[in-house]
Amino acid sequence: MDDLQTLQEQLGYQFQKKELLIEALTHKSYKQPYNNERLEFLGDAVLDLIVGEYLYKKFTHFEEGNLSKMRASLVNEGGFTRLALYLNLGEYIYLSNAEENNSGRTKSSLLSNAFEALMGAIYLETGLDTVRRITIDLLEKVHPDISLDSLFKDYKTSLQELTQAHYGITPDYQLVAAHGPDHKKEFEIAAFIDGKRYASAVGKSKKQAQQEAAKIALEILTKELK
Repeated sequence: MDDLQTLQEQLGYQFQKKELLIEALTHKSYKQPYNNERLEFLGDAVLDLIVGEYLYKKFTHFEEGNLSKMRASLVNEGGFTRLALYLNLGEYIYLSNAEENNSGRTKSSLLSNAFEALMGAIYLETGLDTVRRITIDLLEKVHPDISLDSLFKDYKTSLQELTQAHYGITPDYQLVAAHGPDHKKEFEIAAFIDGKRYASAVGKSKKQAQQEAAKIALEILTKELK
């Protein structure tokens, strides 16, 4: 567990109530009287508003359809996981030993939820302006060129090119689970490189889930190769 002061310095925000920060980083597996699920619920709503407003102001010539597509590509599990990875958020989360041994610190759903909870906690403590500043700063660092092309690129191809160049192998994608009724099914896909599980993501189709998993794996692998 890394020092929480380092995380706060990365955010550019010091919590007044440290117990709120700890709650935001506590996964339900840690078996405390509290966990981050309620803060995650709040943070999801706050981030949806902030990203929508940001895109509305930045892309004044875009119609509703393109704005909705861009927001959907940023405000989802894969998008929040990329921001969490930038902060190395997995190193700060309070987990059970079982969850940690199950690659919990790199699990997409867990990282995404913790990021949402963290933004929800900041919102509770100081309001929308601070969360807006932090979120937009992170978005522009992780996506230096936010555009339709950059958000909808083929991440599977990019990941394959990288793994072939460095390891001489191609990624493998495996179906982990399928949830929901047939008319509203979601698929969880994991990306493996040389037998190691790098990332997983959920999508409304297997193809979408593969792209999200590839995007997260690409982020992790790029950091490892620096």
